Amino acid sequence: MKDIYKDETLDIPEGVTVEIKARIIKVTGPRGTLEKNLRHVNMEIRKVSEDQIKFVVWHGARKHVACLRTVRSLINNMIIGVTKGFRYKMRYVYAHFPINVNVIEDGRVVEIRNFLGQKVVFKVNMLEGVSVNTQSTQKDELILEGNSLENVSQSAASIQQICAVKNKDIRKFLDGIYVSERTTIVQDE
Repeated sequence: MKDIYKDETLDIPEGVTVEIKARIIKVTGPRGTLEKNLRHVNMEIRKVSEDQIKFVVWHGARKHVACLRTVRSLINNMIIGVTKGFRYKMRYVYAHFPINVNVIEDGRVVEIRNFLGQKVVFKVNMLEGVSVNTQSTQKDELILEGNSLENVSQSAASIQQICAVKNKDIRKFLDGIYVSERTTIVQDE
């Protein structure tokens, strides 16, 4: 069954400007600018006022109506990114062979050595706008920071997936680099 009309609204906080032109959304805030192309989603996206966006689907089936909340969440994540930023913390887990991680090229590339005692060096390139560093106070921890939630989380996933244990029982061999905490860079009081 199709719904004649469904809509969602999103409030824009102070200090953030959102430009919408032909379903290409550009969000600018104190931490920078993010842009997203949503031309593939068939919906109406318009600014109702300076501090509110409205998303509308006409004659939408169930899957089509579900896109409303998805697009709303994507733009909300962009707004959080340009105001607070995103920080992912990752911890190294190893039973016997200590994992050696080097951050090279000014925090744009992660180099993983001695994973399960292997001689292979794994290299992971960070996506655009993501910086990575090791923390001096906490042992065996990586910190990924950036404005785009998609880029930060995908970079963390790339690091986790390159440390997959092959040809062993993964219930016993739990070695790897895993996401331990997801927060924003600017913390709420």
